[in-house]
Amino acid sequence: MKITLKLFATLTDYLPAASRYTNIVELEVADGATILQIIEPFHLPQKLVHLVLVNGKYIEPEKRASHSLIDGDVLAIWPPIAGG
Repeated sequence: MKITLKLFATLTDYLPAASRYTNIVELEVADGATILQIIEPFHLPQKLVHLVLVNGKYIEPEKRASHSLIDGDVLAIWPPIAGG
């Protein structure tokens, strides 16, 4: 199945070089793949995987290992953001 992965801010450094400008990569993943299974090959530090959305819906940290994606889903991830 195909999904879209979007990484934001400093996480774009973990994308393939060709995708860093757009922050988007189209992926072919196994049916029923979970969020953690999808991001594992990108070697994102767990402490930087802060805000996770699937199709705009927040996925709580304790559900990321079991939340399966379906064809066409958009997985978006932000690191912690500081500011004021």
